[in-house]
Amino acid sequence: MDVSPFPYQGPLEPDQVRGRLDLVADLTERVTEHRVTALLGPRRYGKTSVLRRVASDVIAGGAAVVWVDLYEVASMADLAARLDDALARVTGTFAAKATKIAAAASLNLGLVRLELRAPTRERADPLLTTHALLEVLTRSAAETPTLVVVDEFSGIARVDGAAGLMRTHLQHHYQEMGLVFAGSEPSMMRTLFTEQAEPFYAQADLVEIGPLEAAEVVELVSRGFADTGRRAGSLPSRIAAFVEGHPQRAMQVADTAWRLVPPDGEADLATWEEALAGVRAATADGNERLYSGLQEGERGVLRVLASGGSIFGTAAEVLGLAGGTAQNARQRLVDRGHLLRVADRYVLVDPVFADWLRNRFPL
Repeated sequence: MDVSPFPYQGPLEPDQVRGRLDLVADLTERVTEHRVTALLGPRRYGKTSVLRRVASDVIAGGAAVVWVDLYEVASMADLAARLDDALARVTGTFAAKATKIAAAASLNLGLVRLELRAPTRERADPLLTTHALLEVLTRSAAETPTLVVVDEFSGIARVDGAAGLMRTHLQHHYQEMGLVFAGSEPSMMRTLFTEQAEPFYAQADLVEIGPLEAAEVVELVSRGFADTGRRAGSLPSRIAAFVEGHPQRAMQVADTAWRLVPPDGEADLATWEEALAGVRAATADGNERLYSGLQEGERGVLRVLASGGSIFGTAAEVLGLAGGTAQNARQRLVDRGHLLRVADRYVLVDPVFADWLRNRFPL
């Protein structure tokens, strides 16, 4: 039985990454040269997949990779647990050194989360534990080639003092390790690295991950069909036009279409129409919930922009959307990653959500 060449649920395996070759090469060069980098981009834009490819390449070159996931990190104790999990997953020379350094500090890597849940009198202090784990990280990285990836770094803002603590430990070791921060809230990421009041001000080069080029989407879809004995016909260009470079949506639409074409078959207009209907049906409930959870002004801005209008134009007037309200709502949507500024205009990040808005609330 054929396996779809278009996995779209969750990050890709390193060998599944298509396109983004220039970005992968750039990031690999940066981490190899120990240039601290912050990778910014909307959610589901492929940041984690690209970094997994980079990590795979540096592991092949003999380096260790410490991957710290800060998604929804909630407290200093939670931060300590995330660091412990990351350190405990590493193998090889780095693991041997880290285990030895941790033992000298009375830390049992892989068990810190449990120790932080002990009864109050026996519980380790989360702040001191975090200090100790960062010391383990930096000292181990100083002794063996290491790439540190801090994923969903924007979550650090939820924990008072955490960014300053991390900077205190990391800043003296930038030339000893590869270090990449990644985050799915572009505005917050920019704030963390460009505002003078922030601990990581001017501490990293900012690199943005943009949409795929239309040619990359066409190549991705065409290759996936050809590699599994199918002909894509005009489907690749139709998908490229619809998804506007969104990586995850390109894979989802392609997967839906691929499943409609038998081996040795060819996609046609009916395939495209059925695939589009399938994606719309599969995402309708989620889009409805997302829309319902937004504020009234935000809903109005999204409807206007999805229709191709301006928040200062006729469509906004039809919705009774005041200019000041619209501007504030638009900024909130940018901050949360729903909107992206492209040249002199704002567009919805998710083309499927934009399509749903146009069909659900035509203007």
